[in-house]
Amino acid sequence: MGMRQGRGTASLSERPSMTHIPTMAPATKPDLRKQAREKRKTLAGQDIGAALAAQAAALKIPPGAIVGGYHALPREADPALLLKALVELGCHIAFPRMVANGLPLEFHRIPDGEVLKPGALGVHEPAPDWPQVTPHLLLVPLLAFDGAGHRLGYGGGFYDRTLYAFNHGAALPIRAIGVAYAAQETASLPHEPHDMALDGILTEQGLRLFSGAAR
Repeated sequence: MGMRQGRGTASLSERPSMTHIPTMAPATKPDLRKQAREKRKTLAGQDIGAALAAQAAALKIPPGAIVGGYHALPREADPALLLKALVELGCHIAFPRMVANGLPLEFHRIPDGEVLKPGALGVHEPAPDWPQVTPHLLLVPLLAFDGAGHRLGYGGGFYDRTLYAFNHGAALPIRAIGVAYAAQETASLPHEPHDMALDGILTEQGLRLFSGAAR
């Protein structure tokens, strides 16, 4: 992605219909996460997998590129069909593994015949001895996002550290695309200097790209 630490305006590769964007009440990040989880509970019954997969070509990922995906937790926007569509376009898929608290994620390809298994926090992840790779693009789960590309995560800082580690001094920055329900958008989110914002957001309404940030 390119690494984004402040955002400008958003552009839409496919402009969704204009809807009211709610504003979360001023609160601490833990309070915002609680609000976002409650909001997401109301959305999780929607099946948006096919709509996400239909946007695979819009990501403009060249054949042979490595995409960092994720195995969705309950109520997360599930990228499984999108990942399948990307494979059909010639991409390779890697999945994140939590090494330890305070460290970036590591990404691994799945060897033939192997499957992801629940890790320490219950997230399905690769084994440490599977082939480790550096993705060209990351698909990022989230609790909420805003129109400037800021993301509300789960509080562990794993993706912020990962994006910083991948992009710090990199000749070709890695793009980060959030995956979400459109209704997870909020008017604005608090952000700090270490928070890595998104290059774009993919929802059932299409792909939206953010611009105007220094990388």
